[in-house]
Amino acid sequence: MLTSITDGILCCLTGKAASLVMPVDSSEPADTFEFVEVKPGRVLRVRHIMPERRASVVTEEDQVKEPEQEKGSGNSNNSSSVHCKRKITVYRNGQLVIENLGDVLHSEIVQCQDGDLEPCSTVEVELADYKEVPTSPEPKPAPPLSMVGEQKPAPPPRRRRRKPKRMVMIDSEREISSCKGTHSDVALFFVHGVGGSLDIWGSQLDFFSRLGYEVIAPDLAGHGASTAPHIAAAYTFYALAEDMRAIFKKYARKRNILIGHSYGVSFCTFLAHEYPDQVHKVVMINGGGPTALEPSLCSIFQLPPCVLHCLSPCLAWSFLKAGFAHQGAKEKQLLKQGNAFNVNPFVLRAMMSGQYWPEGDEVYHAELTVPILLVHGMYDKFVPIDEDQRMAEILLFAFLKVIEEGSHMVMMECPDTVNTLLHEFFLWEPDMSKKNAAKTDPDKTVIVNGVVAQTPKPNKPMDK
Repeated sequence: MLTSITDGILCCLTGKAASLVMPVDSSEPADTFEFVEVKPGRVLRVRHIMPERRASVVTEEDQVKEPEQEKGSGNSNNSSSVHCKRKITVYRNGQLVIENLGDVLHSEIVQCQDGDLEPCSTVEVELADYKEVPTSPEPKPAPPLSMVGEQKPAPPPRRRRRKPKRMVMIDSEREISSCKGTHSDVALFFVHGVGGSLDIWGSQLDFFSRLGYEVIAPDLAGHGASTAPHIAAAYTFYALAEDMRAIFKKYARKRNILIGHSYGVSFCTFLAHEYPDQVHKVVMINGGGPTALEPSLCSIFQLPPCVLHCLSPCLAWSFLKAGFAHQGAKEKQLLKQGNAFNVNPFVLRAMMSGQYWPEGDEVYHAELTVPILLVHGMYDKFVPIDEDQRMAEILLFAFLKVIEEGSHMVMMECPDTVNTLLHEFFLWEPDMSKKNAAKTDPDKTVIVNGVVAQTPKPNKPMDK
């Protein structure tokens, strides 16, 4: 701590920032790491594990399924086609109305079993900051007049038709299939958030690479062993998003699954929106609500970098308390191993100030047609559960799972639970046999936190 204070004082006196992030030591094999130059002078460290697949080895079960797959789907992977159709309307008073006109997946599908599909009627959703204006009561019919001769009652007044400010129509077919580690066209991308590094995914990278999956995990600029440009513009959302685009285009396969944590969820959302045909599924871990990003002007991270450098021990302790459900020796070791919150103060300040993404609002998220698994740690102090619930209401195919023993760094606290849950989601595919037999529930709407949305079935917290 004394070293941090001394370095901070020297930084203030000399006007020079503390040393930039240097490559971190790692016990992992060097051949699994690559350094990718996404732009001239901008190099990201990427851990890329490409398992050796024995393509010549085919099981009897695969031999039986292969003719059926070629006949039914035309490719090597059995998939189900889901009709994604919804009408998104934004009115001038701020109201957002979403009409689901296609297939909607049940919320209980991620249970190691096939899910069901059902047709869905119109569903209305309102913006979180929209306050409903009470409408005038319906006019009562006038009592009959005691006059000679018949007189027809006056017709009720017509309501003014609201003019939409913006209207988006989504109408497409999406193929959803089980993604196994033995499939050579599947790749998993893991994206960390502010202050982290690819090391926070250590348990997930090892687990899924052992199952045969190809895994890719980059360090964001200024994090881990990636280069740290000393310019604030290098850490805006748009700059980092373009970095992730370059990584995605370099390593993408036919079916890609994006897994993001915290701020990393925004980059996964960006990629899923930009490449809907290549992004097969998405996992959002403690990512927050479907709101546009805007930096806070009254944040401690607006302080000068030299002051932040002096406060770094306090910030690390605060992150430990808020990011983990427990603050024991195990959590401290996890924090150290994952290099979480171990970034240069200048980078940290620029990252927090650069979180400006006005396009990523509720309409942007409502346009996504990819199946999305939302994972939330019950004790997360950074992201309230209300935000993930709001995200589940806006998205077309979303399934919210709450881990009872986890917090913000749930993938490090409860790795076995998270790995199992993610693997179930990767293997899941909808059961289309029940599509035609399903019936629409006539009572499909409920008000949740002032939002009218489709009624989801309750999800029980998962124990480790």
